[in-house]
Amino acid sequence: MTAENEIRQALIDELKRQAEIAPDRLKVGTAGDKLTLDGQVDVDALVMVVMGSLAGGP
Repeated sequence: MTAENEIRQALIDELKRQAEIAPDRLKVGTAGDKLTLDGQVDVDALVMVVMGSLAGGP
C-alpha cells in the first residue's frame, strides 16, 4: 500500500470512528473515492491520524 493510500484510509477510518462515537454530531458517507460529511469533525484527531500514518504507526 502506498503512503497516499495509507493516509486516505486512515482519514476515512478516523472519520467513521468519530461518527460511530457521536452519530448525532457527525454522519459520514462514502461512495468510491468520494466522501460526504455532515456535522462536526475533530480536526486534532485527524491530524494525529495523519502523523501516525506518516510515522508508520497504527
